[in-house]
Amino acid sequence: MAVMKAVQVRSPGADFELVTREIPEPRENEVLLRIDACGICHGDALAKEGHFPGLSYPRVPGHEVVGVIQKIGASVSGWKTGRRVGVGWHGGHCFHCSACRRGEFWACENTLTTGLSTDGGYAEYMTARAEVLVAIPEELSSVAAAPLLCAGSTSFGALRNSGAQGGDLVAIPFLPRSSCAGGNPFADG
Repeated sequence: MAVMKAVQVRSPGADFELVTREIPEPRENEVLLRIDACGICHGDALAKEGHFPGLSYPRVPGHEVVGVIQKIGASVSGWKTGRRVGVGWHGGHCFHCSACRRGEFWACENTLTTGLSTDGGYAEYMTARAEVLVAIPEELSSVAAAPLLCAGSTSFGALRNSGAQGGDLVAIPFLPRSSCAGGNPFADG
């Protein structure tokens, strides 16, 4: 049995604890990621304090994840082992509800949330659904990319609702060394 280190919350309001867990196996439509970096976000407090509907414990938080695909589950296409990818807040959708059939995956009636519905990136490894993976460009470091997987979604939501049109000039502040930037505390070196 291969094991990894992870930081979990055992129950609502409990402290974060460093534990050893079995490395998960990817199921159908999932990949296994070796985590390079995971940002730290106030949204992770939802896991710690238990303020999220349907939350089960123990739970590994973290929804600003950058990692490298190690294994690919059945039915996954378009991704290869060794590819660096990101996973954000949105952890998956059902493809079957009325919102999904309209292409509004963010409004899925059965949505999953990384680090809340599923274990997240406060670990050496995690599984993620293939439909939520995003390719991370080589020129962007994992530490710089990780916070964008949450802040990028927040910024996109604001931009989408701002009335800005294609070609408009907008400014979105980015603080790559902010308190939200994270790394893998388990990495050697």
